[in-house]
Amino acid sequence: MKRYRAIAEYYDFENAHHPMLQQDVPFFLGHLPRRRQRVLELAVGTARAAIPIAQAGHRVVGIDYAKDMLAIAKRKRDAVGLNDKQLQLLHGDLLDFELGQTFDWVCLLFNTLLAFTELDELDALLQNARRHLKPRGRFWLDVFQPNLPLLAQPKSEGFDPCAFHVPPLDRTVLRTADVVRDPAKQVQRVTFHYTWFDARGIERRQRLVFDLTFLFPRELQLLLERNGFAIEHLYGNYNGSRLNADSPRMIASCVRK
Repeated sequence: MKRYRAIAEYYDFENAHHPMLQQDVPFFLGHLPRRRQRVLELAVGTARAAIPIAQAGHRVVGIDYAKDMLAIAKRKRDAVGLNDKQLQLLHGDLLDFELGQTFDWVCLLFNTLLAFTELDELDALLQNARRHLKPRGRFWLDVFQPNLPLLAQPKSEGFDPCAFHVPPLDRTVLRTADVVRDPAKQVQRVTFHYTWFDARGIERRQRLVFDLTFLFPRELQLLLERNGFAIEHLYGNYNGSRLNADSPRMIASCVRK
């Protein structure tokens, strides 16, 4: 299986067009108590979510295995005046890290759970999240709900096209995606195709290939329960609506059992 490994310099800019990324963090913050919480964000990336959570007054630790993403996160954190005590950024593997501390909340956003396509990986990740929670601590998980008509298509080409500008590189890039689905394994192989023109007008191309699994609501519930979580709320979108067959998201607010 191919694990998702973002092109760090592109990440913030290529994902800015997703409406959910303007909605997920405010929705999460609305569930945190007003008193200061200790929050661990798994797969913190470039600190897109961690920074506003810390700015809201909570103490945040973010962990990620991609050093280039963490380097961008640290620059962004420093640029907005947050210090290491308010937002600590650490390098580590989500499957086996050990921080020696526990948190009020652990969160995993933006479909990241689905990048772990093997059952033993999913168990290891969730068990590690649970180990880092205080008794009765909360776990917040946000993934897409499978779209059945889309999953019925063996392949999608030129999917979700977007153009984005990367100011640090002074580069405008077109990204399209091809998706090949294997329903028997519940795995989708995603290929991002990036195209741009360099300063001499020569067309350049780059490709990123990774696998995603997909989970149905009952599977998600069983997976969480077997790893020591009880779902308190299961939302279908960022307006707080309950999950139904047409919901685009599965947002689980869980308590450690």
